[in-house]
Amino acid sequence: MVPGNQTQFTEFILLRFSEKPDEQGPLFGLFLGMYLVTVIGNLLIMLAIASDSHLHTPMYFFLSNSSFVDICVISTTVPRMLVSILTQNKVIPYADCLAQMCFFMVFAGLDNFLLTAMAYDRFVAICHPLRNAAIMSPQLCGLLVLLSWITSFLDSLLHSLMVTRLSFCTDHEIQHFFCDLAEVLKLSCSDTLINYVLIYFITGLLGVLPLIGILFSYTQICSSIFKVPSAQGKYKAFSTCGSHLSVVSLFYGTGFGVYLSSSATHSSWKSTVASAMYAVVTPMLNPFIYTLRNKDIKDALRRLISRIASSQ
Repeated sequence: MVPGNQTQFTEFILLRFSEKPDEQGPLFGLFLGMYLVTVIGNLLIMLAIASDSHLHTPMYFFLSNSSFVDICVISTTVPRMLVSILTQNKVIPYADCLAQMCFFMVFAGLDNFLLTAMAYDRFVAICHPLRNAAIMSPQLCGLLVLLSWITSFLDSLLHSLMVTRLSFCTDHEIQHFFCDLAEVLKLSCSDTLINYVLIYFITGLLGVLPLIGILFSYTQICSSIFKVPSAQGKYKAFSTCGSHLSVVSLFYGTGFGVYLSSSATHSSWKSTVASAMYAVVTPMLNPFIYTLRNKDIKDALRRLISRIASSQ
């Protein structure tokens, strides 16, 4: 691409969910409510884990990081959309669009890797309980999180740099509420074959392989649980995995649903709604899943709220 071509292009237009004036108020209220619930819910989980020494274990260390990432995921998309609704300005500068796309891919990738790390932690805790403390050391947990950050950042940086080599001609309207990589590529008048090859290759490598790892971990976990003689022991082992399994199903179900169906459907509205499920609804539901199905988190939250109430 010739550098001069890029300087002629300065902005995209995000078309959001609806252009009807009477629907902007309800949309603003809906997404503001979901954003606040997500941020407050995940912050409470992080504070509960940090303030309770009983929760200073690998499982809750990964959960705390996952809650932080959920806040970051929704913060890359919803605040700008809320400002856009308030100001009735649908324009997003080219540089801001690239930054939003880049950060969204970083945090979505982090979610993926953290779910895999949590599955490995459950595998070690249930299948190798006597060696759990030695294997899942603080050093290993920190290393897994660091590698997750580095891999996600490099993956996002590669895709973002590949977008900068593209030219964008007359169509600047993104049929979406944020700058999603697939939607941006649709507007390019350059050859995007290499971009799509990278998307499918890296999705297979960094998306499917961790999922296979999670499925393998739970295959081994189920095999170990079925060997437990008592029904109470089986229930206790399954209960420690229930929340994580629910979040894995929600994350991969909505994620693969968005990106596998985007090529099969011609409805931009359906694609936008599916992406909202993945980028907004999933981070909002995760705190509810972990608190409703996890007694330790509920007890820690009660103690945290009691301390806050007694200090006032």
